[in-house]
Amino acid sequence: MPYDSTRFSKFISMYKFFLLILFAAATTDTIAGDVKQDQIDERELSGWKPPSGLTQIPIWADGVPDRPKVSGSIEAVQLKKPPEVALGREYTQILDVTLPTMTIYPPKVENTGVALVVFPGGGFRILAIDLEGTEICDWVTAKGITCVLLKYRVPKGNHYWDKDCNCHITPKIPFALQDAQRTIRLVRSQAKELNIDPNKIGVIGFSAGGYLVAQTSNIVKPTYKPTDAIDQISSRPNYAIALYPGHLCRAGNMFDPSIKVTKQTPPTFLLQAWDDPVDKICNSTLYAKALSDAGVPSEVHLFAKGGHAFGLRKNTHPISAWPLLVENWLREIEVLPMQVPNQTNEGEKETRQ
Repeated sequence: MPYDSTRFSKFISMYKFFLLILFAAATTDTIAGDVKQDQIDERELSGWKPPSGLTQIPIWADGVPDRPKVSGSIEAVQLKKPPEVALGREYTQILDVTLPTMTIYPPKVENTGVALVVFPGGGFRILAIDLEGTEICDWVTAKGITCVLLKYRVPKGNHYWDKDCNCHITPKIPFALQDAQRTIRLVRSQAKELNIDPNKIGVIGFSAGGYLVAQTSNIVKPTYKPTDAIDQISSRPNYAIALYPGHLCRAGNMFDPSIKVTKQTPPTFLLQAWDDPVDKICNSTLYAKALSDAGVPSEVHLFAKGGHAFGLRKNTHPISAWPLLVENWLREIEVLPMQVPNQTNEGEKETRQ
């Protein structure tokens, strides 16, 4: 199933042309001083650039839902180098995302027909766009999987920690979840153009992105007013991967009551380190129990050490081998084809003996 770049390029061109017509026809409000809505959209898109040859696609054709009329800051990109992440190596973070986009990475090898939507982490304050985004897509596409990197709205787009009140706040409108649901629907609607199986679309998320994995796996009712026919398509993924998830374990080690796990919840892979200094291990153990109670086939890996936000970057602990665990699990649940062991004839066996 080869990737049809010509057909998908036409889709991107038509989609962008449609957006330009909408922006030109729309009546815009003045925000950020004298900056118009269409102008701020262009400036936001210029904040973070995907790798050469790839294009960011705005996921909302009719305008971002529930978007405030007044915006504080323009999307910005910063390099961060905290000592607890990836052995002190710097990573790229995006701040103040108000125009959510998706970037599609085609498979680098033979197309398996599988797609994976990536939700970077960042506490719903920022997006760790390379550590838990572009680097993940590089790994995924090398396995023949189409990768879709979501740049969702931050900050305060979902349940977050507010340092001013020293408390967690759940916003009335979950912007990040709206973006995640829309992206899954959009990818499924373009399955033919992408040469993917609409029944093999999964999600992978890290930290706060792991919370989006749990939400999209269990919250299928639209969290926004439907805008077009795409919003009639299911937003539930077919398989789910959550690494060091957060926001699931609430005060008193209670499981987030908004997550209602059922038999319809997709097969799920969970992985976390016991010494995670950011998100407690109960985020994984409580979700694992809920999955087990509902009879959802799951695979859970809890490691003694590994910390938080390690992504694909190697560290000194066995937890860094998680990509192979995920790949084997995808074959086990028949999302990826099983590998056929090398066959040898009896003569070769005797020679080796």
